[in-house]
Amino acid sequence: MNAALPATLEYPVPAPPAPGEVIEIAPRIHWLRMPLPFALDHINLWLLEDGDAWTLVDCGIGDDATRTLWERIFAVRIAGRPVARVIVTHHHPDHAGLASWLIERTGAEFWMPQAEYLAAHAMRDGRAGYDFDNVISLFARNGLAGEQLALLQQRRSNYRSRVPEFPSAYRRLMEGQTHRIGGRGWRVIMGYGHAPEHAALYCEEMGVLISGDMVLPKISTNVSVWANEPEGNPLRLFLDSIAHHAELPATTLTLPSHGLPFRGLRERVAQLEEHHRLRLGELHEVCEAPKTAAEVLSTLFRRSLDTHQLFFAMGEAMAHLHLLYYEGRLRRSVAADGVLRYVQS
Repeated sequence: MNAALPATLEYPVPAPPAPGEVIEIAPRIHWLRMPLPFALDHINLWLLEDGDAWTLVDCGIGDDATRTLWERIFAVRIAGRPVARVIVTHHHPDHAGLASWLIERTGAEFWMPQAEYLAAHAMRDGRAGYDFDNVISLFARNGLAGEQLALLQQRRSNYRSRVPEFPSAYRRLMEGQTHRIGGRGWRVIMGYGHAPEHAALYCEEMGVLISGDMVLPKISTNVSVWANEPEGNPLRLFLDSIAHHAELPATTLTLPSHGLPFRGLRERVAQLEEHHRLRLGELHEVCEAPKTAAEVLSTLFRRSLDTHQLFFAMGEAMAHLHLLYYEGRLRRSVAADGVLRYVQS
């Protein structure tokens, strides 16, 4: 869902680096951007100077175009210096896709939260509830039918094509750990709701937060119910997580995975909280009569959705309905057709 760009945010650099180029966004912290084949057409990645070496944060999608751009970065910016670590914030393909290739290319250690590491392997193998038939069954149970369901059935899972390989070993990132990178301490801050165990990195000395997908400056992070946790309440987890991020200093420079680096973290969290409050209110109102998740898509998304967007929109609609249900504002029933419907309590 879009969440309007707040005027209160400050952007230290008004435009992103060109493909294959880097910008030093803070002392010894370099920003690069890779293309994505989606409506959200880019991901920001970060190079941290680490003594005589480098630490890389996130990887880009596993395709030839991204590999070619990385080779340009290796030639021009990394310039023969070793890579000590590759850190991946979470398992989504734009973050994890080239992890194996970068490890093999550099000999670096691989760092990632445990739940994200295991989710990446499960997604690649279609196991642990991540098989696509399980997803289709969940969507059908939540009211998706007809042509829309048929289009999603044709889509299938493309995770493995975008994460063609994945490392067979890792070092675990955990909440509260502090790791020395370039002589500075970077504290791990876990966030939930967008992914099982998303790692953000905060350097108090620098006043810099690598927020990943947890706090974005222009759009709201996708928060979905997934088929392997069909009774989950991920939106509650997400809102609690970003409230924790807002406890950081007001001057924090936030480095997001999408959009421009910004200052105004607390303001952005408040705006995201208000965005979801309004959407939840609208959803509660429309559930005056029983509604399925598929039937409330037009309330949450006021635009045409392609098949890729429909997949995430269904997950997000379920997440909003679940939060209202667990708060007692909606009741849930299963009709004779086996479909879940929600109505005001």
